[in-house]
Amino acid sequence: MQQNSGLSIRLILMVAVIGFSVLKYYFTTSVNPVTGEKQHVSLTAEQEIQMGLQSAPEMAAQMGGELNNPKVVSAIQAIGSKLVSLTEAKKSPYVFNFHVLADPETINAFALPGGQIFITVGLLKHLTKEDQIAGVLGHEMGHVINRHSAEQMEKQHEMSGIVNGVMMGASGSNSGMASAQIAQYAAQMLNLKYSRNDELEADKYGLHYMNDSGYNPTEMLTVMKILEDVSGNKGKNDFQSTHPSPENRMAKIKEELTKMGITSSN
Repeated sequence: MQQNSGLSIRLILMVAVIGFSVLKYYFTTSVNPVTGEKQHVSLTAEQEIQMGLQSAPEMAAQMGGELNNPKVVSAIQAIGSKLVSLTEAKKSPYVFNFHVLADPETINAFALPGGQIFITVGLLKHLTKEDQIAGVLGHEMGHVINRHSAEQMEKQHEMSGIVNGVMMGASGSNSGMASAQIAQYAAQMLNLKYSRNDELEADKYGLHYMNDSGYNPTEMLTVMKILEDVSGNKGKNDFQSTHPSPENRMAKIKEELTKMGITSSN
């Protein structure tokens, strides 16, 4: 009898936790500080920033560490800084930092919540123009501004409440996350897949950020073609595994360029 009673209590607690997580997701909304959109995100902008800063070293370690080439790193940071300073990103609450990862094989770029943006040497060696690099970085900035990572985290963990476990703390504590939690979060971010709508939205923002910063937005189409070309190579194309097919995005990019009054020959 006592055993059955204990089992019933555990079941009740399990249902309660799941129910709370679901209700929390659907009834917790916040307004995006840049776009004004209402989103199912419980993290504050400050918590996103701290999460990204604390997770950045672990993310870098999993992909060869930070590149030890001051000239290349400085060039990428200069492009990123230009994109930030000449766009709405400058007025956002986010802290943008641009990292170059030493992995020469993995073809990837990604962003953590709050503004930590990464690009691998494996991808950089295929980009031939500064405009193309700006397109990749601008796309990742679009993810940050639209809080796509935070949204996807909430969706993935609405049934388990894990988001609360990887948050710094409800009060924005600076004590930091435990190393195990950081590692768990880093692994999750590496496998994160945005929705098709998220990717198209990031593309759109990337195009406008390029244009506002004096870069040629049509080079985003070239980036898509480059990604298509390298997808069949032996290199590890993680960008392809976490982003929809470039071919499927090119039509939307062309549509947006037309809306912007920009003609593409690609």
